Amino acid sequence: MHDDFYSEVFLAFSTYATIVVLKMMLMSPMTAYFRFTRKCFANVEDTGMAKTPEDKKRMLRVDPDVERVRRCHQNDLENIIPFVVIGLLYTLTGPDLSTALLHFRVFVGSRLFHTVAYVLPLPQPSRGLTWMVGMGATFSMAFRVLSTTHL
Repeated sequence: MHDDFYSEVFLAFSTYATIVVLKMMLMSPMTAYFRFTRKCFANVEDTGMAKTPEDKKRMLRVDPDVERVRRCHQNDLENIIPFVVIGLLYTLTGPDLSTALLHFRVFVGSRLFHTVAYVLPLPQPSRGLTWMVGMGATFSMAFRVLSTTHL
């Protein structure tokens, strides 16, 4: 088991997993940026910069751009966490390095493009296709994990 954590596959996985986790973490500051630039907040205590009670009420609203970034972040949570968990288990099955790199790179590329397609927004089916590609990579790794374990 000790050697598994020093394998080229695990080192590649840790690099690509770190990239997508950092990308996911950057969605919080992006949401904050959109909230401040749109003057749109979810909590009354966040409207402290408002001068009047009417201004505070105007700031407590739903903004479509803020909601778009929040949904993108939610989608990251729904996809990146399974990738990290399944990817870790996948590395323990001893996959070929080139096959593992293909899975990792496809997933990371799809998540980066998915974010661009979601936030800008780009016309469908761009976002849907990138989501399916990333999900396909994760399902492919999950299949390998299940097919190499003893049930």
